[in-house]
Amino acid sequence: MNGIELSLLGQRLMRIAHEALPPDSATRRLSPAARLVLGDVMRHSGASGGEVAERTGLTMDQVATLLAELVRDELVRDGLDSDGRQRISVNPGPSFRDAPRSPVDEPLAAALGTDDPARVQEVIESLEMLARLLTVAPGLTSREGFDVAYTGTPPWEVGRPQPAFVELAEAGELRGRVLDVGCGTGEHALLASGLGLDATGVDTSPRAIEMARGKAAARGLPARFAVHDALDLASLGEEFGTVLDSALFHVFGDEDRVRYEASLRQVIPPGGRYFMLCFSERHPGGFGPRRVTQDEIRATFAAGWRIDAIDLVTLDVVILPDGVQAWRAALTRV
Repeated sequence: MNGIELSLLGQRLMRIAHEALPPDSATRRLSPAARLVLGDVMRHSGASGGEVAERTGLTMDQVATLLAELVRDELVRDGLDSDGRQRISVNPGPSFRDAPRSPVDEPLAAALGTDDPARVQEVIESLEMLARLLTVAPGLTSREGFDVAYTGTPPWEVGRPQPAFVELAEAGELRGRVLDVGCGTGEHALLASGLGLDATGVDTSPRAIEMARGKAAARGLPARFAVHDALDLASLGEEFGTVLDSALFHVFGDEDRVRYEASLRQVIPPGGRYFMLCFSERHPGGFGPRRVTQDEIRATFAAGWRIDAIDLVTLDVVILPDGVQAWRAALTRV
């Protein structure tokens, strides 16, 4: 199992877990941003609001609002220690005592397509053992998973810029300094560089970045490439007038979408543009990553952005000659 497969498995397990929650569970009502903050508090008990903001990429005002929501639902405690410093911790009270009333057996059985209790129990025991191990052992990182994909040709690496982004370039929509986030082997940063723009590409895969640098050298283009985490763009210490995202957004789960949006806000100043290509829910079948709806795009970028357009386009992939039905979203930072 590589990192991509593990990520997809994690998303599937999250959906099964959500189905197992009681209908009146407070966690069912939480927004992705609230779940992100709750998860951080669970991993870092005793943290301050500032520490939560630093780790999640959210603003202090956002964290304060979300903490108030979590306190109201009795999921966390927010108080002061003996030195007057803020300390946030998970509330071990009633909200988390519903666990015995929310067994995962039935949702898991439905996902497995079996009525055999022994088979369900076998899977539960394996998952419980994995959960215990992951509390002390590091898991496979996304960087490793995507890097493995570049030992061959990943489905998204078509050897040319996506036509939907070429259209933008021909229309003069790429302006200022350009960042290609999740750049892979760099075709879109190289597209921008070929137009005379200052272009940078970042990706978590060292293999992909090495290939991108090789392409830039072979084409005589000055585009820069770096191994970097899309959820921590602020540490680049730069701002960009245009950010391109080809097939990255749909990789993220709900909480990481919140972190990604916050990361983008750190490098796109007011007036800057963000263009994104992602799998649409209109694409049939179960192949590929999680589908994305227009409503999900609008919800992720509801604050601090103007959505200029969401168009249905084709995302080219190696293994499907007709490509994939995708959304091309155009947003402006306000």
